[in-house]
Amino acid sequence: MRIHNLYVDGDGETHFRDVQVEWAHDGPGGKLSARGPATGVIFRETAGDYDLDWHPAPRRQYIVNLDAGVEITTSDGETRVIGAGEVLLVEDVTGKGHLSKAVSGQIRHSIFIPID
Repeated sequence: MRIHNLYVDGDGETHFRDVQVEWAHDGPGGKLSARGPATGVIFRETAGDYDLDWHPAPRRQYIVNLDAGVEITTSDGETRVIGAGEVLLVEDVTGKGHLSKAVSGQIRHSIFIPID
């Protein structure tokens, strides 16, 4: 399983990388990762005209898109569409941040899972 990871380097530039989930257990119910930290759950609805200028993430967190995607652009110029059902780990809490906007005018429901 691949997770998109948005991170900041020592110069304050944001970048994407892919993180592979490592499986810790394989049983009759399927594969499981090791248990990770989480400090809560936040549910979010984002309007179809969402278009947020440069900003860092408010905290380290996983974002799980439920029914629509979001377009994210890093300060190094890479743009990715994180689709419905995909997971994004945002860690760019300092630096230049990123742009984010709705895809195809769709309302997006997502879950934020803070990890700090």
